[in-house]
Amino acid sequence: MTDFSRYTVSIDYDRRLYQQDIAGSKAHAKMLAKQSIISQEDAAQITEGLASIEQEIRDEKFPWDPTLEDLHMNIESRLHQLIGAAAGRLHTARSRNDQVAVDLRLYTKGTIMDLVKGLRGVQAALIGLAEKHQGVVMPGYTHLQRAQPVLFPHHMLAYFEMFQRDIGRFQDCHKRTDVMPLGSGALAGVPYQTDREFLAAELGFSRISANSMDAVSDRDFVVEFLAAASVCMMHFSRMSEELILWSSGEFGFIRLSEEFTTGSSIMPQKINPDFAELARGKTGRVYGDLIGLLTTLKGLPLTYNRDMQEDKEGFFDAADTLTTTLDVFQAMLPGMQLNEERVSSLASESQMLATDLADYLVGKGMPFREAHGIMRQLSRYCDDENVSLQDLQLAEYQKLSDLFQDDVYDITAESSAAARDNPGGTAPNRVAAALLEAKKMLEAAGHGF
Repeated sequence: MTDFSRYTVSIDYDRRLYQQDIAGSKAHAKMLAKQSIISQEDAAQITEGLASIEQEIRDEKFPWDPTLEDLHMNIESRLHQLIGAAAGRLHTARSRNDQVAVDLRLYTKGTIMDLVKGLRGVQAALIGLAEKHQGVVMPGYTHLQRAQPVLFPHHMLAYFEMFQRDIGRFQDCHKRTDVMPLGSGALAGVPYQTDREFLAAELGFSRISANSMDAVSDRDFVVEFLAAASVCMMHFSRMSEELILWSSGEFGFIRLSEEFTTGSSIMPQKINPDFAELARGKTGRVYGDLIGLLTTLKGLPLTYNRDMQEDKEGFFDAADTLTTTLDVFQAMLPGMQLNEERVSSLASESQMLATDLADYLVGKGMPFREAHGIMRQLSRYCDDENVSLQDLQLAEYQKLSDLFQDDVYDITAESSAAARDNPGGTAPNRVAAALLEAKKMLEAAGHGF
């Protein structure tokens, strides 16, 4: 006969919550003794036994038993082996439903704090690149077509802003995760005079849950975490796409260090941006983790259902994927080499200055729409003749407007960038101010959350 018992086993992955589970149990035992629900002697034995179990797990000497299904029963069984009957009193005024809820909330809070620290590390790497190439002008793109000159630091700070929003999303998620569910029991609360505020203080929660049914069945905080992780991975995927393009021979903008590239099994000349490609690819699995949990939860009546056991594997996968991606980018970005000569030369080529020339005509009194039409004609002429705007003779300019004079050649990629001297623009003074503000923001955050 086929043994189906493994189908319900979660110990293979929920063992990752052991520190949070033991912390919750220690606080619960302390509260039970404080409220005279169990004796101080029993609480002391329980706490000592749990400390021994925690050390066994750290030393990889804990006797995990899959027949006990989950982390909670494994720890409770081992505690009974170590201290005897007192172990049976630990589960007073508690259910596995509120127990796993508190474990997962504690783990999520800690993970968010680590991710925010990692995101700030990536931001610091972006600032480092921006400072290293502070005066470099490069092509800015729309539709993957060269559009207007921008400063390279301006481009890096665009990602800084994206990751700052990610930090905000994770901090918001942390606020809603920071709710203590212990004391809700299976679904209806518990018939003991427990002190939930005491438990919240012991476990570092800012508040307690308001409804016992919601407390044991709520996984919104995990969904929100996965949503924030998905947006964050999307940002890394966008950056990865640019690193992949920029490192290609067609662009030739950057060179990634060998540590973050690989060769080909057959083509000896290849330097492939595999780490960036994997970050781009792993974004899809984080999206899948989000959709998987949303699908699991969408049809569940109140309160706890065993389906909710499926909340952890996707969560752990997304957290691990984002954590390792943060580690990679913190290490990869500082070693990126920018071909300043290449990007600067391309910033002036082709019709990159067409908008500036339209603005030039506007400055001489021409309506913008008319100026736009003239520059559109000139751009098409350059395309047909395979020349750039800078190669045109003044007479060719003046065929379309007498307003063009010798000063038309004063317009350069550098002057184009400098002209965007408004808040959020790419003018050197604006970018320098934005870079200083970004540095101050990171310094103010320090190692705090």
